[in-house]
Amino acid sequence: MADTTGLRADCARCVGLCCVAPAFAASADFARDKPAGRPCHHLRVDSRCGIHDELRDRGYPGCVVFDCFGAGQRVSQVTFAGRDWRTDPATAAGMFAAFTVTRPLHELLWYLTEALALTPAGPLHDELRAARDATDALAGGTPQELSTVDVDAHRDRVNPLLAAASDAARAGTGGADRRGALLLGADLRGADLRGANLRGARLLGADLRSADLRRADVTGADLRGADLRGADLSDTLFLHQSQLEAARGDRHTSLPARLRRPAHWTTVVPPTPTRRPRRPRR
Repeated sequence: MADTTGLRADCARCVGLCCVAPAFAASADFARDKPAGRPCHHLRVDSRCGIHDELRDRGYPGCVVFDCFGAGQRVSQVTFAGRDWRTDPATAAGMFAAFTVTRPLHELLWYLTEALALTPAGPLHDELRAARDATDALAGGTPQELSTVDVDAHRDRVNPLLAAASDAARAGTGGADRRGALLLGADLRGADLRGANLRGARLLGADLRSADLRRADVTGADLRGADLRGADLSDTLFLHQSQLEAARGDRHTSLPARLRRPAHWTTVVPPTPTRRPRRPRR
């Protein structure tokens, strides 16, 4: 199993960076606009969300599915040594800028850690470990060093290694290549997607009930509103908790042991409606 302990958000050790640094645009994901660098009006003085338990009902599902991959506590506790932008305003701009760089680097660290767990010892494993070490070194830089990091260029160097790890893990499955496929609202009920390459696929609102997604690669796949009831994701590759939080499912959805069943998922699959038999005419 991949050790991603340090790549999990720990809000108790952060100073609410995800509620301040990013910009929000009023949409189905956010109830109102919020410019970058301005605190969300629901952020409390203790750096916690004032409507955390009601985010979906109050029009903020985008907050529920957001994950900093542990970047928040790293910037708060390591990069800025426990300082708080509220009590030390001079750090605010630098702290927010550091978060916008560290967060995507931590996301890459999560994928690289997962890839290492999938890849046996050999040249590819060594390259993945070197890439992980390099990414961690970038994320551990000073605020000044972080300001010079070209995240897109680094991601372009890392992605071929992640793709190679995925190809090796899916070898022999015969899975279809659906990279970046536009599958909005697609009827994929009961589909055999074993070993499929679904990297970057747009599956918003797709019906994946009882689909087989074992060994499918869902890196960056958009599963917002997708129906995963009864689907088998027991060993889906690069599946992240935030993707599950954005989708729908139930107790019949098979998940990897490392992931938890979202609280908003239904617990019972609704019965299939049946027609009443017509009475014979007399």
